Amino acid sequence: MAKERRKKKQEEGSDESWLLPYADLLTLLLALFIVLFASSSIDQERMQRLSSVFNDIFDGNSGIMQNNSPTEVPRPGDSNQELEDASYLEDQRSLGEIQDKLDEYIALNELEGQFETHLTDEGLLITIRDSILFEMGKAEVSAEYLPLVEEVAELLIFDRPRQVIITGHTDNIPIHTAEYASNWELSMMRALNFLRALVAHKDMDPSFFSAKGYGEYQPIASNDTAEGRSKNRRVEVLIQPLIMKDGTSLPLP
Repeated sequence: MAKERRKKKQEEGSDESWLLPYADLLTLLLALFIVLFASSSIDQERMQRLSSVFNDIFDGNSGIMQNNSPTEVPRPGDSNQELEDASYLEDQRSLGEIQDKLDEYIALNELEGQFETHLTDEGLLITIRDSILFEMGKAEVSAEYLPLVEEVAELLIFDRPRQVIITGHTDNIPIHTAEYASNWELSMMRALNFLRALVAHKDMDPSFFSAKGYGEYQPIASNDTAEGRSKNRRVEVLIQPLIMKDGTSLPLP
């Protein structure tokens, strides 16, 4: 009788060999829920992550419960963003080199009081006081400064063409002459005449240049003092970037 009881217990113990391990059962159930969830709203990123999870389960012989964190999947736009950032930084470096050349020219010719350069979000801005270009109330570039304009034009010849915008500005003292009815006309004609003097250089391409006049409406100093009004009477040269900060390229003619 004792032998029969031992034989019966041994037979009962062997019947449990068909059961799945508890962890594998959880893995299969979790995989089922993932499939059901993903099928409700599928996108490219989710499918890539789902594929990675199943590769770990069935190819790597490991269960989901053993993964400490989801596999990081590179997004399709990441590489493009890196290229755009690199292009923007390279373009900013190029603008910085142009600024260095201009600053060197300004220092060698002792023009610190008349010329200034600033690297801005809109590009490299060159500010020129009107006193070094024009007579009071006039828009024609003084003949004695035409050689200086030609030297500036040499510095505006780039390996890769860039858009250059010339803008004229005045103080707030009204002007009423036979030539100019307002400061708008005066500022516009100063910008246009300075542009003409620049593109007179044989190596300049006029299609990359444009001119605007703002009159008295974009001051950089107070018009209540003579010094402030002197700063506001200016011509600005904006050398635009090729690549904006968001990675977009500026259209060229």
